[in-house]
Amino acid sequence: MNRFIVDKIGLEDKFIILNDPEQLHHLRDVLRIKPLEKVAVFDNLGNEYITLVVAIGSQEAKLEVKEKCSPEDSGISLTVACAIPKKVKMDDIVDKLTQLGVECIIPLETERVIVRLNKEKKIERHQRWEKIALSAAKQSQGCRLVQIEPVSTLKDVFLSSDKFDLKLIPTLEGKRKTLKEIFSQDCAKPARVIVLIGPEGDFTTDEIALAKKAGFLPVSLGNRVLRVDTAAVAVASYIKLNEAD
Repeated sequence: MNRFIVDKIGLEDKFIILNDPEQLHHLRDVLRIKPLEKVAVFDNLGNEYITLVVAIGSQEAKLEVKEKCSPEDSGISLTVACAIPKKVKMDDIVDKLTQLGVECIIPLETERVIVRLNKEKKIERHQRWEKIALSAAKQSQGCRLVQIEPVSTLKDVFLSSDKFDLKLIPTLEGKRKTLKEIFSQDCAKPARVIVLIGPEGDFTTDEIALAKKAGFLPVSLGNRVLRVDTAAVAVASYIKLNEAD
């Protein structure tokens, strides 16, 4: 079933108005959906609605709510703060992490990040990443749209990291545990996890020291040196696909 998103739907709403130009164009002109066909709509709270198309106009489509599905427990709430890699690989990272069910993605500028965006480019890229996340959420049948934070620094992340139960920093240096060791410990599973993914060349020694001071645990991703995009997907895959075990 084709899926669309709205920001918020009232509990008593019997109709949903879809007036986002891009989504309306996709419904009307690309998919050529007609009145009396069913489409799914989800909101930013994870609710999903089965709706019947009542009318389609030039400015909006009117959808009648037939069934509401409450959000399922998404397990571990995972935030990935990822250094911006070269070229357009961040696009792929946003796509893949959204498909895996990551709740929040924070694009990072660290000391060794090569890509430096000016204010205009940061806004432009942020809008692009939000569109990619929306498309990936629809494709993967997700009911919750991933939150894409503005481009941040490690200091920004450290200042807001107290809300997480578990904080991890994969690195190539020093004494580290594996993800398996951390998640197999005989203790309550964390509800909110944040993982830092470093740039080409890893985090600097000072950055790792600051991360440890902020409560981040160094972890190993194995013997191989992974690219940024591979590391981000590998960590998210392990955490999200094994959270029910």
